[in-house]
Amino acid sequence: MEVFMQVKSPRASHTRAIKKSLLDAFSRTIAGSIILPGGGAYETARLVWNGMIDRRPAVIVQCGAVSDLISAVKFARDNDLLIAVRGGGHSVSGNAVCDGGIVIDLSPMKGIRVDKEKKDVYAQAGLTMGEYDRETELHGLASPGGIISTTGIAGLTLGGGFGWLSRKHGLACDNLLAADVVTADGRFLTANAKEHADLFWGIRGGGGNFGIVTSFQYKLHPVRSVLAGELIHSFHDVTETLRFYRDFAGSVPDELTSVVTLFTAPPAPFLPPAIHGQKAMNIGVCYCGELALGENILKPLRAYGNPVIDLIVPQAYRSWQCIHDPLAPPGFRRYWKSEYVSELSDELISTLATAMQSVPSARSGIHLHHLQGAISRIADDSTAISHRNAHFAVNVVGEWSDPYEDEMQIRWTRDVGEALRRFSIGGAYVNFLGDEGQERVRSAYGEAKFARLTSLKETYDPTNVFRLNQNIPPGRR
Repeated sequence: MEVFMQVKSPRASHTRAIKKSLLDAFSRTIAGSIILPGGGAYETARLVWNGMIDRRPAVIVQCGAVSDLISAVKFARDNDLLIAVRGGGHSVSGNAVCDGGIVIDLSPMKGIRVDKEKKDVYAQAGLTMGEYDRETELHGLASPGGIISTTGIAGLTLGGGFGWLSRKHGLACDNLLAADVVTADGRFLTANAKEHADLFWGIRGGGGNFGIVTSFQYKLHPVRSVLAGELIHSFHDVTETLRFYRDFAGSVPDELTSVVTLFTAPPAPFLPPAIHGQKAMNIGVCYCGELALGENILKPLRAYGNPVIDLIVPQAYRSWQCIHDPLAPPGFRRYWKSEYVSELSDELISTLATAMQSVPSARSGIHLHHLQGAISRIADDSTAISHRNAHFAVNVVGEWSDPYEDEMQIRWTRDVGEALRRFSIGGAYVNFLGDEGQERVRSAYGEAKFARLTSLKETYDPTNVFRLNQNIPPGRR
């Protein structure tokens, strides 16, 4: 008697069955491992960074090779299964896992090879930024890549990717030289400036809409020691401190990148006990040029006001990349709202300060990412990423642990996000978007680029096989 596995079709409201014999045949094509519902391995493999995401896929394929990935795409298409693609699983949207479909998990694919002479690197899509940086650091090299080292390189790069080196060296996608891509029909393509140049344009900011990237080739830059750390100020003078920071940030060279965080100080041993549990303002900085010059550039910032603590020191770049990892562990419930803004106006500063007065969680806060520099000097039409003219990305970060608080925490984040809309230049960073609907995706790219992206989608994924993402539909749909 034939045995069937019951799964829910993404295109119907009912469950459907897949023959066990077909699943067994599929398993024999996989060099990695297949995980099915039931048991601890499944319960662990289905989890992603955002604890709000609780989805149960029918099949998880942990790919050991590109051939596994191609087999998984074909199996999913033959059996009408929704596809989720997992690299680092670090996004707030939770699109790395699905209900009733197949998760193509790239996390076992961690191959990396650095060419010190050419200053480039080939890196597979399962790597996190920490794993990537560990290898490039051996050669005194690095490329831009986020602010948390547990972030996967794949999703970060496909959505643009800004981090501590971006004002000097651009976005992660700006440093991409080539990528290997598996398309919806199972083809394996190399995309670069000469081969499939249209696809190469689209994956630099267009997310996973056009295929599954299996490996990346990046250019690298000499980076070893940086002058980096944090200046923490009391929240009592946050308005004046933000105004000073705004003027300071407008005058600094590309080598200096900074991120301001409005937060509640945790009971960390390096913080004075008097500030534990109190609202505060943290200015994180990273200077990637000559350290002596960096000391002079940072003097005015370090001398301003009465910082609670100054933690800025010369250190290895990778050490700085990892330092915030304990503040962003997996499992917490997360809900974000984000906008690009052209300036930190007095009115915006007042809005942010007021918003923090009612923050409902000690883990929630507001982040201001200073952009411009090399990011803004790259031609806007050279990649799919948009809004290179933004001066700051403002990210409202809701984070908590108790599911019973969901409504309250989400309401605060939404309310602050809505208050930010009038300061927005009209778009948001793709990697900071949650499940916010088609219009928000469209605004992230702008009308002209969105039209070009839908046309590209029609070419490479006309039936929208890869739709569990910040989705760009095919042009005809």
